[in-house]
Amino acid sequence: MSAVPILKRILAYGGILAIVIAVVGSIIGLLVAGGSGVLSALIGTAMAVVFLGITAASIVVATRIARGDFLSVAFFGIVMGAWLLKFVLFLVLVFLLKDQPWIQSTILFLSLVVAVLGTLVVDVVVIARSRLPYVSDVRLPGDAAEASPRGEQAE
Repeated sequence: MSAVPILKRILAYGGILAIVIAVVGSIIGLLVAGGSGVLSALIGTAMAVVFLGITAASIVVATRIARGDFLSVAFFGIVMGAWLLKFVLFLVLVFLLKDQPWIQSTILFLSLVVAVLGTLVVDVVVIARSRLPYVSDVRLPGDAAEASPRGEQAE
């Protein structure tokens, strides 16, 4: 079994969340700060989507390179490298956008915070509802019809 279907579901729900945040944030930004509020809300939402995508992509790539071994050094190295990339990218974007006259910093900050918290909720809900086994190579009752010693089907 693979974590890829779970990550795809997280990306799908994260995309829906991003659309909702972009629309609501844009409306609030328009009412509060005009065009710069809309742009700020869209930039904050886009930043969160990019960070969510980097996380999912790093886990998919790390899983393929580590061949499903979640305890390998390669897996942790790739995932931690992606985390560091996101951190550096966030800092660069904050310093670049900090004093721009066309950015409404409060709207940008709030849309980014709502998007990050929303994606955390999406992650928790999807993972809590998923059925990924904790161990591999285990046969559970009902997984496959195994023959009993007397030739009867196991239940």
